[in-house]
Amino acid sequence: QVQLVESGGGLVEPGGSLRLSCAPPGDRFLIYRMGWYRQAPGKQREMVATIAHNDLTTYSDSVRGRFTISRDSAKNTAYLQMNSLKLEDTAVYYCNIEVGFPPKNSFWGQGTRVTVSS
Repeated sequence: QVQLVESGGGLVEPGGSLRLSCAPPGDRFLIYRMGWYRQAPGKQREMVATIAHNDLTTYSDSVRGRFTISRDSAKNTAYLQMNSLKLEDTAVYYCNIEVGFPPKNSFWGQGTRVTVSS
């Protein structure tokens, strides 16, 4: 089982910013796509943003214009810059990577909690 390394969650006031990071252990992974998903209490897990090997990005409508996903291919690390945070962004955020060309395996992080509260 692959354990992704996530960091960057925490408590922030509305309007504030946080940056999440995610990386697989080691450098043996051929990553097709990396992404962030979130799950709020009582809700299903939803896609937040993804970035593919060719830097093609996708965003959910609820975060577009406020969040930015990026990657450092040399470090196999993905980042999620979250600006103008809202109360409804409160959730556990999970990193996901798809590996292989075409992608054959998918791995999840343990989740990092983001709480937006005044």
